[in-house]
Amino acid sequence: MAQYYSEITEEQARLIKSSPLFFVGTSAQNSEDILDGLGPINISPKGSTALHIIDSNRVAYLDYAGSGNETARHLLSGSPITLMICSFEEENAAIVRLYGTAKVTSLDESPLAKELLEHGAKELKLTPRQIIDIQVERTTTSCGYGVPIMDFKRDRRVADRGRLYKK
Repeated sequence: MAQYYSEITEEQARLIKSSPLFFVGTSAQNSEDILDGLGPINISPKGSTALHIIDSNRVAYLDYAGSGNETARHLLSGSPITLMICSFEEENAAIVRLYGTAKVTSLDESPLAKELLEHGAKELKLTPRQIIDIQVERTTTSCGYGVPIMDFKRDRRVADRGRLYKK
């Protein structure tokens, strides 16, 4: 059964810091966004980049160019944001979700840019695009029994960019 919290707990912070992957979800806020080519809901995996805990109610990550910019477009139109972090460990099934609002800030304007760039992706050879700065309003934890047990091998490299599913 899910438990709700008003801030990131120490246990949640440990999972966030150790996770090589998190997911970001946003949604279009009006029909114009959908007509402009934005999907009604966008869910993006974020690997190769860390989710940085600024404080118990704030996290941020360095966003890279590469695919569309749907998360930022949704956020700029007022979308809420949900982040999901999963434990893939055999002995510790868990899911943590962070709910809140976010600002999209250019690298030139963000006070977090220097720190996030210093801890940027090592293998991902894409251009850093912007900072996504999330104000966390609440968090939840749930069992995670639906998450498979997996081992992390490595971050993707540019050489790993297949085209099979992009036709």
